[in-house]
Amino acid sequence: AELMKRYKKPVYHMVLKMVRNVDDAEDLTIEAFSKAFKSLHRFKKDYTFSTWLFRIATNNAIDFIRKKKLRTISIHSSYTDDNGDAVGIDIEDRNLTPQDSAIKDQRIQLMRMFVDKLPSKYQRLVKLRYFQELSYEEIATELDSPLGTIKAQLHRSRELMRELIEGKETNF
Repeated sequence: AELMKRYKKPVYHMVLKMVRNVDDAEDLTIEAFSKAFKSLHRFKKDYTFSTWLFRIATNNAIDFIRKKKLRTISIHSSYTDDNGDAVGIDIEDRNLTPQDSAIKDQRIQLMRMFVDKLPSKYQRLVKLRYFQELSYEEIATELDSPLGTIKAQLHRSRELMRELIEGKETNF
């Protein structure tokens, strides 16, 4: 009871700053104390009690915020605005239009054509990085080369690609 009396207000205010709702902050404060008392046997005397309690309260509030963000609604349900009028939910169509799809395909085809004009060691690097989307580290492992070498060669391959695209092609 003494600990609750001593730390309730500071914990409450910290949680309130996080959740911005008086009722939720009150509930989460009580919950944090409850969790702390249930876990009191795990408290290490090397630490201060307040630090341990605030960490429990913080984690509890973060969990609450995450759960709150995960609440979903059905796109098929009907909703009303403040005037009682039916409101639909507009969802962006992320599918490309046939025209945009054709443009994207042409760009990819063009990029592959430029990549094929690079020296073979650069071709392989570009394909691994941009077509297979491997990280620099994964490429270094795959090619059994130092990470710095991979980064330098990818930089050089991008420069060569830029020259090709801008029409400043030189014999590689």
